[in-house]
Amino acid sequence: MKILVPLKRVADPDNANKIKITPQKVDTTGLQFKPNPFDEYAVETALRLTENAASNKVRAGEVTVVTFGPKEAETTLRAALATGADKAIRVDSTDDALDGDLVARALAAIVQRDAPDLVLLGKQEVEGDANQVAQLLAEYLGWPQATFAGSIKSEGDKALLVGREIDGGTMNVRVTLPAIVSVDLRIVAPKSVQSMHTKEGHAYSDGVRFAALAAIMAAKKKPLTELKLADLVSDTSLKIQYTTFEAPAGRKAGVKVKTVEELVGKLKTEAKVL
Repeated sequence: MKILVPLKRVADPDNANKIKITPQKVDTTGLQFKPNPFDEYAVETALRLTENAASNKVRAGEVTVVTFGPKEAETTLRAALATGADKAIRVDSTDDALDGDLVARALAAIVQRDAPDLVLLGKQEVEGDANQVAQLLAEYLGWPQATFAGSIKSEGDKALLVGREIDGGTMNVRVTLPAIVSVDLRIVAPKSVQSMHTKEGHAYSDGVRFAALAAIMAAKKKPLTELKLADLVSDTSLKIQYTTFEAPAGRKAGVKVKTVEELVGKLKTEAKVL
């Protein structure tokens, strides 16, 4: 099975309080970058689907990671290669020259060129939280899709049984390959991914794997291809453009009440919600 995993670097969400908002832009200068968490889950899912867990150094398939970004973004790709991905692609671009639709159209071109059996994506990236690319990509390719995957079971090399997380429970859907799947955070639970290559019932460690030093060094020798955005799509115009930014208005301090009757009175006369 050939799997393509889009992977984006984002400003470290743990330092979101350091972001500065100006009328011109959201300024993340000085923040450290890290892989988008949901994309890391997609990489881990791809590795589990293409390995025998008893010998995860032998890949029974191929995992390619792709990112859209400047030269510095190759660090993120090399980290994914160190955990087990086989090769990487960097599409040279900058965040301000991209939107979800353009990324989806460029990914469609890569899919048509490289012919993967499956595209695994994080459900969204934590900077914009747009949750668009997987759905747009499926539409452009005409492929079946399953979003918000909390579990995946491979059924040979022809289909996947996907447990979609929905309000109130899980919806199980079967998608034939080739397909698009976006993953949610529970996909990296110990038994969330069942590969046809791994003994049934195997439990992974919770979360994503980390690379050993030897693997990090070996990743430097794995193939990393650079592409130009204009070579993938003829129209690089954006459908979404940000014109200005402003911080939300500050909230007024709350008030204390002594009795329920006083609370109800304020809700009626001041808040006017009753």
